[in-house]
Amino acid sequence: MLPVLAADRESRSTALYSGERMDAEIYFSHNYRDLCDQHGTGAGFQFEFSCARCYDTWRSPFEGYSSGRAAGWLNKAASTAFGLVGNTGYGVGSAADGLANAGWGSARDAAFRRAIGNAQGHFNRCARCTSYVCGRCWNAGQGLCLNCAPDTAAEAMASRQRGLNDMASERAYAMGQDAGQGFDVSTPRQLVCPQCRTETHGGAYCAGCGHHLAQQNNCAACSAVLPDGAAFCPGCGTRR
Repeated sequence: MLPVLAADRESRSTALYSGERMDAEIYFSHNYRDLCDQHGTGAGFQFEFSCARCYDTWRSPFEGYSSGRAAGWLNKAASTAFGLVGNTGYGVGSAADGLANAGWGSARDAAFRRAIGNAQGHFNRCARCTSYVCGRCWNAGQGLCLNCAPDTAAEAMASRQRGLNDMASERAYAMGQDAGQGFDVSTPRQLVCPQCRTETHGGAYCAGCGHHLAQQNNCAACSAVLPDGAAFCPGCGTRR
């Protein structure tokens, strides 16, 4: 069953905005969407309720709003007659709109109550987290939603897969550590080619232009490494 939850501010503000005073509070949780249409030939009431866990939705049966539909048809007729009878057609349409607006708030509230009554057979309220969930997300044996009382078999299989993944990850990490023992970390590497700006991924040559990467300039006389921009060898003074 789907008992009432908390006062819904949206429904109250809608009724007040339309000029109606609500005789009673309308209660329900926040997980619904108002699909009602006040004006036009398709005017009517419909609400969409969603499961708090899987977000699957259920829509209440559509209920036509006769005053809004009548106003829609009269407005169509008034727009046609406007050119023939002047302001008379416009006045008929305005009167119909006023009648539709006057009865909208109470009619919507009544339709909302009926929609909640119909939704009771599609949702369950969790006694622990107070969320409304559909039948597929409901643990009937515990009287709780599957977030609060997960399915044991599903949890066991998920834990088994998680353990398998964790162990495979640990073994792969250990293998990577062994392989890393032979990686030369002292060799300088250029990750972007200075000539064509291609990513090199640490290679000795650029895959885009063939440039020899991370070259060390050595003194021709003493083989000492020459700093970038040096005109003379700091070890022997030989011109570069």
